[in-house]
Amino acid sequence: MAGDSSSPSGTVPELDRSIHSAPLDQILFDTFGTTRARFVPLSEVSDALQTDFRGAIIPVALPAYGALDALPWLDDDLVLGYESGDDAYAYPINILNFHEIVNDTIGGVPVLITYCPLCFSGVVFNRELDGQTLTFGNTSALYQSDLVMSDHQTGSYWFQVAGEAVVGTMTGSRLKLLASTTMPWGQWKGLHADTFLITGSQGGQETQFAAARYSSGFGSGYQDRIKKGQFAFPVDEDKLDGRLSAGEIVLIVEAGETGDSALAFPLGVIGDSAANADVGGEREPIVVFTASEGRSLGAFSRTLDGEILTFDRKDDDIFTDRETTSRWDFAGRAVGGSLTGARLQRVSSRRAFWFSVAISFPGIEIHNLPYLQSIIPSSA
Repeated sequence: MAGDSSSPSGTVPELDRSIHSAPLDQILFDTFGTTRARFVPLSEVSDALQTDFRGAIIPVALPAYGALDALPWLDDDLVLGYESGDDAYAYPINILNFHEIVNDTIGGVPVLITYCPLCFSGVVFNRELDGQTLTFGNTSALYQSDLVMSDHQTGSYWFQVAGEAVVGTMTGSRLKLLASTTMPWGQWKGLHADTFLITGSQGGQETQFAAARYSSGFGSGYQDRIKKGQFAFPVDEDKLDGRLSAGEIVLIVEAGETGDSALAFPLGVIGDSAANADVGGEREPIVVFTASEGRSLGAFSRTLDGEILTFDRKDDDIFTDRETTSRWDFAGRAVGGSLTGARLQRVSSRRAFWFSVAISFPGIEIHNLPYLQSIIPSSA
């Protein structure tokens, strides 16, 4: 069960703009104008106005969880899933569209659940850095059309997809990426019958997300606009990478203790499959399970008890390993064959549009790129 997280208290320290790795005039605020977004660069924003913007999008500081039927509107909507030991937690994307940030402590780990609607980026981080537990809020600013967060301990600004501080005293620091997944709610609860489902905030608002307004998504056709380069906020075109379409949804899998090696999996191109790969300089064996054009996914280590397994996708979202022909579900659990009861270890990953990944991780390796280039046109 989740534990209490640090509640924001006191005054957030003033942002030190003298320290930054991102150009201040490229960090832009949406003033929430009634007709269209009105862009104001950080370099022109007063401290008082920053405070006003900070309260515009309210994060969840102390989440409350409820039963599977606690959100009447939740049909087969996409959820961001997180596991801690035998416990599972579900965060509907429609809720994250409104709040974008959830601070919590789960299984003794201070976690940060983040989502940027403009990047379709669902990422879970560890909030502890250098022995300090950070609490995060939303600045209402964007950098490269991606959510900019701020921590309440130093006031620093953080680039969401990268999990990197780009302005303030924490500039250059990166949060540790944690393992997460996305899939339709029906599939998630079928795999995790005892899952905890976020329903509101502790302290009198435990059922606030039951309101029908959360049933509406971000809107159809948005991905097509991104594929055409029609970004909601300005993006530095020099930072784009034409190896994939800007709107391609990719899963980034990290390897190693420091997460310094990563591999990008274009979900729409891979399709319904089991993508076997090796990541990083030490070539860590991993597998990505995908279905429903990338709506369902999971990334796991292929090493089990010292042996490396190779996977294929079968019918009904079941996978088999070639070495023992055991059957595996989308949660990485062996449900048939000689390995029944075994479980693959999830690996750290993040899911986002390609444009935001390319900007966050320039030159990142793409899984099976020569083959992909032979079947999809370049977007350069």
